[in-house]
Amino acid sequence: MTDRRDTARRIYQAALAAVEGRRCVRGYLAANPLPKGEPVYLLAIGKAAASMALGALDEYGTRIVQGLVITKAGFVDAEMAVFPQIHCLESSHPVPDQRSLVAGERLLRFVHALPVDAKVLCLISGGASALVEAPLPGVSLDELAAINDWLLASGLDIQAINQVRKALSHIKGGGLAGLLARQRVVALYISDVPADDPAVIGSGLLLRKSGKLPDNLPHWLRDKLSSVVPECGGSGAISHNIVANLEQALLAAEAEAQSLGLLVRRLAGMSGEDAVEAGRRIVRELLAGPVGVVITGGEPLITLPERPGRGGRCQSLALSAAIQLTGMVGPVVLAAGSDGNDGPGEAAGALVDGGTIARGLAQGLDARQCLFSADAGRFLAASGDLFSTGPTGSNVTDVVIGLR
Repeated sequence: MTDRRDTARRIYQAALAAVEGRRCVRGYLAANPLPKGEPVYLLAIGKAAASMALGALDEYGTRIVQGLVITKAGFVDAEMAVFPQIHCLESSHPVPDQRSLVAGERLLRFVHALPVDAKVLCLISGGASALVEAPLPGVSLDELAAINDWLLASGLDIQAINQVRKALSHIKGGGLAGLLARQRVVALYISDVPADDPAVIGSGLLLRKSGKLPDNLPHWLRDKLSSVVPECGGSGAISHNIVANLEQALLAAEAEAQSLGLLVRRLAGMSGEDAVEAGRRIVRELLAGPVGVVITGGEPLITLPERPGRGGRCQSLALSAAIQLTGMVGPVVLAAGSDGNDGPGEAAGALVDGGTIARGLAQGLDARQCLFSADAGRFLAASGDLFSTGPTGSNVTDVVIGLR
């Protein structure tokens, strides 16, 4: 069993390596160099911001005369200290707090101080929505936090969530693009959204795109949205480029599994699917097919109760899968976020097998009760099946690997 678990980890690590921010940004800039000679200003925002910034610094070094990096607390690489021209801010995720507003103020100062016609390299990854915010007049921090809490528990997909966030922000929904109208911007993205749409990644900081608000918003949220006045404005010359996405990660996982002599099947993606049902489906398909590996990815949905417990969508998916695997010898399922975080806590996800449920039961926990009270993390901690990576330097949603 240990060998199978190690094999699943190895396949997952190959997926991560293919979409690591430093590697992908450095590779893109080497193949698509900026015009020689002129100085470059750097702006990096998101959970992969520090890794992406290091890729740009690898390629351009002191040619980058000034930079601002805004990322999640604990996600700043120690190597950033080598570059005094780069200012790093650590902020809050997934719910904005005072640090998010400080980051928004610092972002506005940075942008307003840029020379006219400056070359600006923007590096954007998922997580930017909470990490940096400049709310429209009439929107308080407490309201932002309450709205984000509701959105994260709502079961809405990322496009719908970000549509609400855009409506409350000075910088989202293309607002930052308007502030950069006098500069020449090259934007590189690590995508954590379906179809890799730059208007959705990080709530569309650099691309304005109209969209419809979700129908099922509570009255108090609809009242707030109707009370604020959205801002309009143009945007400058911006080149939008995806440097890493989920498909790259899944292809790398497939290649690694094949190099180990394993038959690989790609399953349908999970985006928009209930996490508990996704866990069941993946096990059904794993057991129904030939011996080998199944691979899928995406961002399944989870609707949280009023008082959720510990763990995120990957841990819910994994515990659901573990229930289906109960008593089986051989199959394993790894479900983990590519950013190294899955809900509250430090785990990226979980790696479960046929003994998971028995191990948790021996610690006095009921798997189904934990699963349906959004407390999968507590059960998986007790069973010894949490999977941790630390910050990965990437964020292309979730990867699931089943091995039989």
